[in-house]
Amino acid sequence: MGYLLGIDVGTGGTRAILVDPATGDVIAGSTDEYPMYTPQPQWAEQDPADWWRATRNAIQGAIAQAGIRAEDIQGIGLTGQMHGIVLLDENDEVLRSSIIWCDQRSQAQCDWITERVGAERLIELTSNPALTGFSAPKLLWVRDHQPDIYAKVRTVLLPKDFIRFKLTGERASEVSDASGTLLFDVTHRRWSQKMLDALDIDPTWLPKVYESPEVTGYVTAQAAKLTGLKEGTPVVGGGGDQAAGAVGNGIVRSGIVSCTVGTSGVVFAYMEQPKLDPKGRVHTFCHAVPGAWHVMGVTQGAGLSLRWFRDRFGGMEQALAPELGVDPYDIIVDEAQRSPAGCEGLIFLPYLMGERTPHLDPDAKGVFFGLTARHTRGDVIRSILEGVAYSLRDSFEILREMSVPVEQVRASGGGARSALWRQIQADVYNKELVTINATEGPAYGAALLAGVGTGTWKTVPEACDATIRIVGRTRPNPDDVSVYNAYYPIYRSLYKSLKPAYDQVAEVIRTYTK
Repeated sequence: MGYLLGIDVGTGGTRAILVDPATGDVIAGSTDEYPMYTPQPQWAEQDPADWWRATRNAIQGAIAQAGIRAEDIQGIGLTGQMHGIVLLDENDEVLRSSIIWCDQRSQAQCDWITERVGAERLIELTSNPALTGFSAPKLLWVRDHQPDIYAKVRTVLLPKDFIRFKLTGERASEVSDASGTLLFDVTHRRWSQKMLDALDIDPTWLPKVYESPEVTGYVTAQAAKLTGLKEGTPVVGGGGDQAAGAVGNGIVRSGIVSCTVGTSGVVFAYMEQPKLDPKGRVHTFCHAVPGAWHVMGVTQGAGLSLRWFRDRFGGMEQALAPELGVDPYDIIVDEAQRSPAGCEGLIFLPYLMGERTPHLDPDAKGVFFGLTARHTRGDVIRSILEGVAYSLRDSFEILREMSVPVEQVRASGGGARSALWRQIQADVYNKELVTINATEGPAYGAALLAGVGTGTWKTVPEACDATIRIVGRTRPNPDDVSVYNAYYPIYRSLYKSLKPAYDQVAEVIRTYTK
């Protein structure tokens, strides 16, 4: 039995881990970072060449750290940020930088899609409304604003599938990531010809779609030379970051829900049959478990909000952290420990990149509300942690409306590493949070999918049962639950009050931004 390689093409960097399937342990991991570009407000792009460079470096780093041979790797699973588009020409050259998941420029294209297809019909065909985060509106933005580039398009790939193409030469995707394109028939797990016809998109541009554990190709000789992998190593479908992360958290049965705080924040629930929110506030996608689906609420700026604070105001912590041998976030969050629950009325709206659930509003903006001369820097930090939790609670409220069972909440992502942030979440949701032994999330799930695809386990639930166990519990504090229950309705009212101002600001920005 060989090792399993999981590769996560994230927003901040690419992570490669090696898993020993006999124990479920991660024996090595390596990350290589890259930038995100914001050429205009609410825009977000990355260079696919950066992903490929970082992937090569991360693979080499993980193999070196583990001290194993390339031939010891049994299979590879891919995961990564969803919704971004990579456009290739007839020579397989990248035509432009990738417009990624959190980019908000395509509202006009979303409106056009909704008008052309019809709001109800759109949910019937794709299980979701047209949102700026999805892939199809981004593609149509290129059509409308960069027609010379659009005319050269011959292939459209998602971020992780671009890495698959570089590794195997195969144009392939899988059902969970394809679900977020707005071009996929989620109910029947196939590209929607009716959507492609309606939007006049050439179906030959799209890759073949597999189930997540299926083998999609094999490492080529050229990729082996560049990465240090062995030629012929199988690469399975993998999953979009949330579906793969759910596998890595064992969210493979009804009633078990994950709450992930990474760059974005996601509440993810397993479903045996597709179930739709008629208002489109949460997403219904195919799961990485064959024959299963999931419902998912998304906060655009979860960990991104804390990273924004670190990058803009945490210079001292970033300078001090290497000397102390700690993460800068640990120092920053520790300052929030001294602030009370509710921060004496300071409320943060984490809409730094617009918002998905429940508002579906690309023009929403981040807000600190209730700021007074008494508030401290620690209060500001804690309000960010609380604001993200309030936003994620919005998703739990929608799951309750949809009668989706929530019997256990598993915390994951960077936010799960902070005891304070876990406690705040438990108190805001008024639910016990559990943590598990596997902390790598999407990369770990991708590795498990590789194990299923290459024969270590027969099914995805079997893989999870063999490797995942609960290691910690965070119970709600009744006193703080009461505080947050008092503030949460105020948090919810702020968006409605500010919505007219958000629209006015967006119009001014569009008018005067060069």
